[in-house]
Amino acid sequence: MIVKTGRFGQLTVSEEEIIRIPMGILGFPELTEFCLVDPGDDTLILWLQSMQDSAIAFPLLEPKIFKPDYSARLSAAELRELKLANISQSAVFSILTIPADVMEMTANLKAPLVINLKDQLARQVVLQENEYTVKHLMFKELRQHLITIESHRRLGRDTQGEENLPPQVTPVAIKNIPPSMTVKSLQG
Repeated sequence: MIVKTGRFGQLTVSEEEIIRIPMGILGFPELTEFCLVDPGDDTLILWLQSMQDSAIAFPLLEPKIFKPDYSARLSAAELRELKLANISQSAVFSILTIPADVMEMTANLKAPLVINLKDQLARQVVLQENEYTVKHLMFKELRQHLITIESHRRLGRDTQGEENLPPQVTPVAIKNIPPSMTVKSLQG
């Protein structure tokens, strides 16, 4: 399927790359079909692109990248809604707010997006714990993580010609996302 986006131009999205979010994202309940887009820019940020509104795309990042002890505890009802019989079949992402001054970038840890990787089904879950906020400053940790990745990359490759390649914008096959292991059951 061809999807026109405001941020990435035209993308070809297959059925394996579509995520269904029956309840939508908070504030956007009418938007229920999305795809994940990798802008190919080495920032680790993916974009949740609406298939129904080309202007809507949310930046996402796995919270473990900047908060290693993060976990999302889901109720039995939330696990049922996501059809998660096995929590190891899930991935968790925080929705980011990226202002003009990127050093003020924040992540919503209170209401992560939980994706059932097997069924390509997702839900934005509002966690009951008070330890998380909707505006967690995280640029410093993200920058440190990116520096570490880049230094490992430079140690392990021949750098001739690779740096001049343009970024490849591609939809992400949901089943190829590794489970994040950050989902916990309230019963467990």
